Amino acid sequence: MGILQGKRILVTGVLTDASIAFSVAKLAQEEGATVVLTGFGRLSLVERIAKRLPSPAPVLELDVQNTEHLDTLAARVGEHVDGLDGVVHSIGFAPQTALGGNFLNTSWEDVATALQVSTYSFKSLAVACLPLMKEGGAVVGLDFDASKAWPVYDWMGVAKAGLESCSRYLARDLGKQNIRVNLVAAGPLRTMAAKSIPGFKEFEDSWPEKAPLGWDLSDTIPAAKACVALLSDWFPATTGEIVHVDGGVHAIGA
Repeated sequence: MGILQGKRILVTGVLTDASIAFSVAKLAQEEGATVVLTGFGRLSLVERIAKRLPSPAPVLELDVQNTEHLDTLAARVGEHVDGLDGVVHSIGFAPQTALGGNFLNTSWEDVATALQVSTYSFKSLAVACLPLMKEGGAVVGLDFDASKAWPVYDWMGVAKAGLESCSRYLARDLGKQNIRVNLVAAGPLRTMAAKSIPGFKEFEDSWPEKAPLGWDLSDTIPAAKACVALLSDWFPATTGEIVHVDGGVHAIGA
């Protein structure tokens, strides 16, 4: 019996098998969950990746900037499961002009895109899934510590700060429906998202040295385990929390 035995979990943001979302989906299945995936853009790629899971999972299209996709999400997920016990938000995007040291020159249009996709979508996704969460459950989002101004992260850092605040307000408003809302703030990992950040090598070079526990830039399992734990019944009274899975860098002021 796994800690997610019998649970129904929606995982967004799977793009490659190097993504945190893929590891969450894989571990969730290994712990007994039924998993549904969403993808955006290259759905055929996501479908191929889904076949690498212990049990192939259905893949639904979800563009969080598309109102129709959000409005129909519950019905489309409902074709595969009769409800949801957990939702994983692994969605983030910022135009190149919003990253890499261009903070002072980024246009509002590009900032707005980053905020809609990376921050507002946390609320949008949670609300879209509410009709399937009548018995409560858990919403877990993937974060990167927003308490500092990191090199090259720029407007994505602002978006993550918004995500952290959004999580607290969601925790406040969804608690009455017995839905817990938490974030996992992972350290830097060599995912597809990381490769799109100009200057990401600055994180790669310094993070393993700073982390008290060390840090493996290619190992998504620690972050995935934290997500699965928060999706389980083992955190029944925890909401509005940020769980750092970064080797300890957030704690030491390095």
